[in-house]
Amino acid sequence: MIKRILYDRIDKFINNYNVVIICGPRQVGKTTLVKEYIAESPARSKFVTGDDIRIEEVFSSRNLDIIKEFVSGYELVVIDEAQRINNLGISIKLAVDNLKNVKFILTGSSSFELIGEVGEPLVGRKKSLYLFPISVSELGSIYNNFELKQILEELLVFGLYPRVFTANTKEDKIETINEIVNSYLLRDILRFEGIKKSSLIIKILRLLAFQVGSEVSLNEIATNCNLDVKTVQRYIDLLENSFIIYELGAFSRNPRKEITKKKKFYFYDNGVINSLISNFNRLELRDDSGKLWENFIFMEKIKRKFYTDDYVNFYFWRNRSGKELDLVEEKDGKLMAYEFKISQDKIKKIKDWEDTYKSDIKVISKANFLDFI
Repeated sequence: MIKRILYDRIDKFINNYNVVIICGPRQVGKTTLVKEYIAESPARSKFVTGDDIRIEEVFSSRNLDIIKEFVSGYELVVIDEAQRINNLGISIKLAVDNLKNVKFILTGSSSFELIGEVGEPLVGRKKSLYLFPISVSELGSIYNNFELKQILEELLVFGLYPRVFTANTKEDKIETINEIVNSYLLRDILRFEGIKKSSLIIKILRLLAFQVGSEVSLNEIATNCNLDVKTVQRYIDLLENSFIIYELGAFSRNPRKEITKKKKFYFYDNGVINSLISNFNRLELRDDSGKLWENFIFMEKIKRKFYTDDYVNFYFWRNRSGKELDLVEEKDGKLMAYEFKISQDKIKKIKDWEDTYKSDIKVISKANFLDFI
């Protein structure tokens, strides 16, 4: 059994906050996690789902008497898929303001709805946490470093969604990740703001999947999709808030010499990339193994940032001469620079970077990636 890092963080923060919010992509194990937590919690607990119309009626009512009757006798109430419930933030505020012995855990797959809905009413009373596909750090609970390196190619191709990772055969893994992409990941986006054309969302995602690790032109995407740039930006915002893609901006302290406005996009899971481009071949048969490596390592770093509350900023860097770095990490006023090379330990020095920022460049390869993530 893989122990999720977030388990201990729930236990920590439920003691300090009235409400713990858990957001993350669909199918990463949020429901399983909270059910495991309440099964072992000494608190008398109640698990419900926002998909249940009766629960929606209780918590959208903003009626303290109804809410009080519903939670009576419980110390912890878990509402799964809580973003389904209108007025949830106000109702939860009523409960925590007037019922001193009850706490809430809320889960949801769309941050734009759940955090937005409960954020303002619960300022100072909530802690937001994030759950992602399984991290390599979590795999360390069942594999040693040698074994992790042995399954590395599998992780790069099929990703780390729990159901995919535990599937027994290549065929089962492919079927499962395709089901997740086609049936789950887009559900909130298509529901939100009444978006009907799933084909456009898929086309945008495919274009982004082919450009992982490269600078992306929204104008080019708009032209390819026969859309205006504002519509493309809106779709991309929704994809970000649904935890499908992650936007990385450019680092610059010298706009005359360095790129400032370009963006890169990464996917929270490598399996999603390969599903979108319909390619599950072994790395030796592919010309995009470097892109898969870059996406994989970067997202492991993002998971670590959120799981450890690491106050660090991430960027890519490129100057107008074409020299570039995959990742710049800014923390406590210091800069660290990285290049992701799957099978290469050294790169040529980038004098423009080193002279300007007095920061060395480190290569992250198969040989040392476990220390990095």
